[in-house]
Amino acid sequence: MAELAVGLGLRSGTHADSIVAAVREVLGDNPISCLATIDRRMGEPGLRDAAAELGVSVQGYSAAELADVPVPNPDARIATAVGTGSVAEAAAILAAGHGTLVITKRIVAGVTIAAAQRASD
Repeated sequence: MAELAVGLGLRSGTHADSIVAAVREVLGDNPISCLATIDRRMGEPGLRDAAAELGVSVQGYSAAELADVPVPNPDARIATAVGTGSVAEAAAILAAGHGTLVITKRIVAGVTIAAAQRASD
């Protein structure tokens, strides 16, 4: 399988070990190109440390950018909280260059994970 862009939804203060464990539980040993989330989480130490441990970059998107992406599982509660119905699925799709969502959102220990594959050129 090609490298996957991994979208994340997480609470402030989530530790790196929780993020890495959730990513590995959902993706196994599949290669990862980046972690992606809402821009307000970009400065989270746990996210930064998880990306460093996984050897990937972190990409952030505004709520407006995320809200423009059609996703299979929007959540009204998330929309009320952060201004978009999807963080993990939409961030994964955007980070994969509007690629194909191959893993819909799954929640592991409070971390929401989704993954997308870059569209073929």
